[in-house]
Amino acid sequence: MWQIRTRKSKSHVVTARSCASPFLVKSSVGLNPHTTVQPKVKDQKPPALSIRVRQQAISREVDQYTAMGIDLDRHHVRSSHRKAPKSDNVYLKVLVKLYRFLARRTESNFNKAVLRRLFMSRINRPPVSLSRAVANISEAQKGKTVVVVGTVTDDNRLLTVPKLSIAALRFTATARARIEKAGGETLTLDQLALRAPTGANTLLLRGPKNAREAVKHFGFGPHTDKKPYVGSKGRKFERARGRRRSKGFKV
Repeated sequence: MWQIRTRKSKSHVVTARSCASPFLVKSSVGLNPHTTVQPKVKDQKPPALSIRVRQQAISREVDQYTAMGIDLDRHHVRSSHRKAPKSDNVYLKVLVKLYRFLARRTESNFNKAVLRRLFMSRINRPPVSLSRAVANISEAQKGKTVVVVGTVTDDNRLLTVPKLSIAALRFTATARARIEKAGGETLTLDQLALRAPTGANTLLLRGPKNAREAVKHFGFGPHTDKKPYVGSKGRKFERARGRRRSKGFKV
């Protein structure tokens, strides 16, 4: 039920039943632009709900209080893998943005490996020497570009440097000079992305992770050949337990 009232007179009231729109009802006083439509709240009845709709509403209310989640085994275990680099280097962040795009839009495992290594700390990105790069290039791989997600360093034990094409995060001054003097080229990783967006014709290398001096001290127990932490070296230092047969054991 709808009532149509006009501002001029409150006595002009027209009632419309089963009308699609209350604005289409013709009033006896004519169409007035100031006509307002007021619904009769007391005559409105809520629409009849089907049995299925009512059952769904009841089940939702019940689930709100009785439903429980699945307690997964690793629910409270956080992943320790990095999803972004810790460094604030803006150039590194640009490279991460570039290789994140390449890893997502290409099906190349090379881009995923480079992106994962860009996240790593410097301990996990050990340097690669020129001698290691030369030793890993065989006759069949001479035309490939060596890729190092880290620093390329010089090795003065290497007497002659062949013509190499190396892409890396960073080159030492002597390593860059020796590579370019031999007719090779030093590339950045963004230049490599333009040349080989899928990593085709490349050789991905990384340095020895456990070659640090700190790793020599790791280990436990006798006969592990671990390096002791010695404050000083001399006659009075590190000569007791573990260094004499009379003092427990001797390594």
